[in-house]
Amino acid sequence: MKKIILPILFIGLLSSCVAKKKYVALEKEFTDLKNKYQETNSTKENLEAKFSVIENRVDAYNEKINSLKGENVTLQRENSKKYETVGSAAVISNEAKQKMRETLSKVNPTDLRDAKTLKDSLNLAISYNLKNRMNSSGIQNSNSVDIGIEQTMVMISVFENVLFNSASYTVKKESYGLLEKLANIIKSEPSIDVMIEGHADSRKINNQIIEDNWDLSVKRATSIVRILQDKYNVDGKRLIAAGRGSTTPLLPNTSSENRLKNRRTKILILPNIDKFFALLEK
Repeated sequence: MKKIILPILFIGLLSSCVAKKKYVALEKEFTDLKNKYQETNSTKENLEAKFSVIENRVDAYNEKINSLKGENVTLQRENSKKYETVGSAAVISNEAKQKMRETLSKVNPTDLRDAKTLKDSLNLAISYNLKNRMNSSGIQNSNSVDIGIEQTMVMISVFENVLFNSASYTVKKESYGLLEKLANIIKSEPSIDVMIEGHADSRKINNQIIEDNWDLSVKRATSIVRILQDKYNVDGKRLIAAGRGSTTPLLPNTSSENRLKNRRTKILILPNIDKFFALLEK
């Protein structure tokens, strides 16, 4: 009986040792897995944090890209406008060239000979059209009114006796018809600005109201500008008043006739070259 019990006890102890080793091994495996899980979880959290940063950066970049797209559309529109205006002087369609040729065929050959470049031709054509517009509006050359062309400007010189009494800057009522025609031209063409330039002769002037020729020339220009704006509703932003005193005479101040011509008001019509084709169409 004792011989049977001993092997059984030995087997029991052996089984107990094997079970404990398995338990320890499993416990170690569990600990390793737990550590790996924690490590993996930590790595996952780090990756998620990095991904979140990347995601925010992507959102920021997308926002910038969308903003740039909007700016690009605006720039394209602006560039398109610039191209239409700047390009009109650089690239001209066949139809526009034909219109320009038709206009230039009517220009004085002497003036045309001085047009060396495309820009010169454009300037000459636009000035020619503006001068014709002056004539068709009833503002024509006469003994007291002279219309000329200089580069892109149409210049109307009106002698003193038409607009003012001697040494006065009050505009004569009789000249209002001329100023009304001028106002109608300005209002009909948005591309035109106008400079009113007063000129005097060399004789000195000084009284209680007028200090000198500079003062008189400026006051005369300002008087005309006020009438164009206040009476004939020309936008003041398109008007410029200037005085030249006696600094730019037409003729030497050696005779009363010459001095009369030097006492003048110069009306400079300044077209916007970008509106050239609009003028040709009209």
